[in-house]
Amino acid sequence: MGGVADSALAAGGSVHGVIPQSLVDGEIEHSGLTRLDVVADMHARKSRMAELADGFVALPGGAGTFEELFEVATGPAC
Repeated sequence: MGGVADSALAAGGSVHGVIPQSLVDGEIEHSGLTRLDVVADMHARKSRMAELADGFVALPGGAGTFEELFEVATGPAC
């Protein structure tokens, strides 16, 4: 995700990230984003991303990627 964000920013785009507080506490957030929303947990993250999104694209990932993709495909993230 960081590589995609870096490429979008380098091309002059804006990047809006959503991250749970637990990852911020672990110093994993991307400090160069146009906007970064920090939310309580992963459930709140998925809800916030669903509110913001016009569409979804899944890049290669692991079980978490599948979980998020299937949640979006099967209904509202709430």
